[in-house]
Amino acid sequence: MLPALDTQALIENHYQDFLSDLTKSKFSGDIEYSYGSRLAVSTDNSIYQQLPQAVVFPKSLDDLSLIGQTANTYQTVKFSARGGGTGTNGQSLTSGIIVDVSRYMNQVLEVNAEQGWARVQAGVVKDQLNEVLKPLGFFFAPDLSTSNRATVGGMISTDASGQGSLVYGKTSDHILALTSVMADGTILNTAPMAIDDAKVLSQEHTPMAKVTQQLLDTCLGKRQQIIDKFPRLNRFLTGYDLENTLNEDLSVFDMSRVITGSEGSLVFVAEAKVNITPIAKFKALVNVKYDSFESALRHAPSMVAANATSVETVDSNVLNMAKQDIIWHSVDSLITEVEGKTVLGLNMVEYNSNDQADIEQKIAILSANLDSAENLGVIGYQITYDKADIQKIYAMRKKSVGLLGKIKGSKKPIAFVEDTAVPPENLADFIMEFRALLDGKGLKYGMFGHVDAGVLHVRPALDLCEPEQEAMVPEISDQVVALVAKYGGLMWGEHGKGYRSEYGPQFFGEELFTELRKIKSVFDPLNKMNPGKICTPLDSTESLVKVSDQKRGEFDRQIPIEVRSSFKPTMSCNGNGLCFNYDTTSPMCPSFKITGDRRHSPKGRASMVREWLRLLSKQNIDVNALEHNEDPPSWFERFRNSTDKRVADDFSHEVLEVMEGCLACKACTSQCPVSVDVPGFKSRFLSMYYQRYMRPAKDHLVGNIETMVPLMARVPGFINFFLRQNWVKQTIRKTVGYLDTPILSQPTLSERLNGDLTTQFNLEALQKLDPSQLAKKVCIVQDPFTSFYDASVIESLVSLITKLGYEPVLLPFMPNGKPQHVKGFLTQFAKTAKTAADLLNQLDELDLPMIGVDPSMVLCYRDEYTKTLGAARGEFKVQLVHEWLLQLELPKVNANTRQNYALFGHCSEKTALPASEQQWQQIFEKTGLSLTAVSVGCCGMAGTFGHEASHIEESTGIYQLSWQQAVSQYQPEQIVATGYSCRSQVARFEKFKPKHPLQILAMSLS
Repeated sequence: MLPALDTQALIENHYQDFLSDLTKSKFSGDIEYSYGSRLAVSTDNSIYQQLPQAVVFPKSLDDLSLIGQTANTYQTVKFSARGGGTGTNGQSLTSGIIVDVSRYMNQVLEVNAEQGWARVQAGVVKDQLNEVLKPLGFFFAPDLSTSNRATVGGMISTDASGQGSLVYGKTSDHILALTSVMADGTILNTAPMAIDDAKVLSQEHTPMAKVTQQLLDTCLGKRQQIIDKFPRLNRFLTGYDLENTLNEDLSVFDMSRVITGSEGSLVFVAEAKVNITPIAKFKALVNVKYDSFESALRHAPSMVAANATSVETVDSNVLNMAKQDIIWHSVDSLITEVEGKTVLGLNMVEYNSNDQADIEQKIAILSANLDSAENLGVIGYQITYDKADIQKIYAMRKKSVGLLGKIKGSKKPIAFVEDTAVPPENLADFIMEFRALLDGKGLKYGMFGHVDAGVLHVRPALDLCEPEQEAMVPEISDQVVALVAKYGGLMWGEHGKGYRSEYGPQFFGEELFTELRKIKSVFDPLNKMNPGKICTPLDSTESLVKVSDQKRGEFDRQIPIEVRSSFKPTMSCNGNGLCFNYDTTSPMCPSFKITGDRRHSPKGRASMVREWLRLLSKQNIDVNALEHNEDPPSWFERFRNSTDKRVADDFSHEVLEVMEGCLACKACTSQCPVSVDVPGFKSRFLSMYYQRYMRPAKDHLVGNIETMVPLMARVPGFINFFLRQNWVKQTIRKTVGYLDTPILSQPTLSERLNGDLTTQFNLEALQKLDPSQLAKKVCIVQDPFTSFYDASVIESLVSLITKLGYEPVLLPFMPNGKPQHVKGFLTQFAKTAKTAADLLNQLDELDLPMIGVDPSMVLCYRDEYTKTLGAARGEFKVQLVHEWLLQLELPKVNANTRQNYALFGHCSEKTALPASEQQWQQIFEKTGLSLTAVSVGCCGMAGTFGHEASHIEESTGIYQLSWQQAVSQYQPEQIVATGYSCRSQVARFEKFKPKHPLQILAMSLS
């Protein structure tokens, strides 16, 4: 039986006292100290793991100040600020308290287009800011691969840059002013000031004056040593940026420059005033293909010299991973193969200009050079001027970072030496030596990055569950540090120091590193702010963090290898954080988008289940055996466990909470770079959890819906009469926890078809038909929701098939099992799936096309059936309606019936079948109809999720995120939706029910 799990992760007493005092103060934000909340921020996009004491979510500048003020009586309480959690070197990890500004302090406060600046809170996501700026013709320039989840505060902390930094610079080049909070709660407002004013300020008796005096002493007094030591690179040395705190002629002092890149080790950044850059009117992107990665590297400087805005590169490993991902379909025509040759390197060369002729001239010159560059390894190139296509290519490039984690095997490319920066002219030689270093250790790796700035992301593939492999991290790091020094570069050209802070003294030298410690001392004398990162205060005896410190692999290896293998979709999460994408029209992840709670995301849920597996392993529980327990506890035992208050702290309850919040939309299975399949491991968890505890009534209702509905549909009028009564609605809500129970179709499907003999199923009769007769038959595979609650859709499908010259055969309704799988009734699901598969395989032997209507149900045949039944699933194929229609020659509709329609795709369908919307458009176009694909995320219904009273607030909020406004842009008769859930959700909130696109075709075709 599943045991109760005690995490034994108690909060230290002085932290409990501090949190108690903070709660009693005027602090208005959230304070979370559950194990799950702490676990969600114990990792970032790095290889490290550190469990904090608690997480606080301030709502305002005053809240941030209160945190510092309250901590003044607690000298050993430590903090680390956190934004999007996208750091690749553990910058925000701490054993103290995480201060997360992303949940509430995420507003664009002011934009002044005339003066070219914006004022934002630190938790604003970069793409969110750019969405506000775009209509005004501006953007915030530093372009990160994580731009859809990285916060401006995080960008400031690491002085982030990214693509195009030769032209656009780093984050620090765009900071006009900062509002920050010191460790003691003092609020700092910093902006450039005249050096003489700074000297006057330094004589005052304030914390800011003390900081100013130290910065002047260091930056003026050690100016020549700073100039001599800091490399002359586009990715100049940050953390702390002593050189640029003063301008070149020493007339301007800017404290913001030393805060930018300080990784939260000096202050909490609350607000920023940033300059904004006009969007160029014209863009062009040239994808240059090479016969080797070395050729791509060596050829890049010539394109930089040709005044390109940016030059990005990827190697064949990254390209090949992208080709296997859902994203490749969007760029396959833009990066085509070269006949008879293999593309082993790619340079993406971008030009921006406000003058079309200027771009065309530059492209013409580049094209002429490329045409004669075969001896330099160039094997082809493609040019695009379309901004939408350029965005698709960069989306592929951005996602490729996470895709490296999808490489087969236990060794995964990981970030720890991934942002070295050397002078661009040295890059090729540096990388060749770097590759030789890794080749000498027998390691595979992926490479991509910003060749124009001399920064290449190199990720060696290691299995950190193996202690011998983990030991290679500091070994390789030491060697790369020496290699970077040899080529006049930096160990950290883009992603900050974090756990690599131990190498700071080597790069700065003892004299300048002492100056850093002096600066740390005046900002944070008690080492409260992100301790161990960059440096410690001058008189502190505390240590810097090291690359050999605790990593995720140390926890993962406590899980037996056979369990890790069985739960691969859980264990594969590498912290990339694409599931934190702020874009409301992106399908992944609706529960995180509406809650802002990182536990309620694929990354958060994967972290919870990993820890759950680890805790079970510590108790010597064989998880695989537990899952297939043939002698589960009795009803009485489960009742006793459910009512035993002594096990209220069972960690399994926390895991259940986050699993219950999952909509099972399955967007993560394809949109996540490493395919973290939350619905898959959610079902497995529920199956084991309810071996110990009682199931709620709603789960039994959902699990048996496919058995109950056909019986209810025999007397639909009787059932519907009661479902419409308010007292029945209230009773269902109170006893089962369901609301807005759907009404059965009247007339029923059988009444609508009126005994049409052409739709009757007779397997024996079908088996006797000759091939020419079978060729005219099309089988309709029913699902419970469409057939019994939206029967007009099946009626229209029968009509459509008939109008196209085929004979529809309505298969008898048989349970699909999807509802059972969602609720974790896995034993029952396996039996249901086997029964359905046996019949469908018999029909498949007749080579009969089988089509289904609802995407989530049809896709279940392809995914869950395969995973559960394996080879026993057979080879049967059930197509969605559009997949069948695509193969046909379709007639044109009557001109009088033509109208423009808007397609709202089902999120499971859009992510599993990324071409589906485009294919529906092609079908409509063939018939002479117009169809626009509307960009929306999840509708919030997701099967029965939206009917559960406990989720109605989230369901409503998710609908409002993207669907509500999009629906309001069209007339009801224009809107079509492929998902039953989606149509039901619109009907609930808008009081009209959209049609399925097949219904439009059936009505329009004569």
